[in-house]
Amino acid sequence: MQKRPSKNTVREQLSQEVEDFLLHGGAVTEVPRGASGLQDGRYGQPVAFDKPREERTPVSDVLKVIDQRREEQRKTHKPAASKKPKRPRKKVIYDDFGEPVRVVWE
Repeated sequence: MQKRPSKNTVREQLSQEVEDFLLHGGAVTEVPRGASGLQDGRYGQPVAFDKPREERTPVSDVLKVIDQRREEQRKTHKPAASKKPKRPRKKVIYDDFGEPVRVVWE
């Protein structure tokens, strides 16, 4: 497991990357305080749909085939064997202190 870099290491790395960017001809544009990304006081314009509406692939035939397979499996599947009647079980009755008092059959 690798050790995460400390905040100081990350800060130094970021400042070094900024200096390299500026030394290689990069420029930073200052944005006036209070400016925002709003256009005409609204967030983004509505998305325009350029493509025409595509036809959907019909799946009703596929669903019918799947339903038929399910029905066939249900018909061929053997019903569960009848459950055996429950056998009597011993039940221990305890007192308030956890000591067994008696045994009864249920």
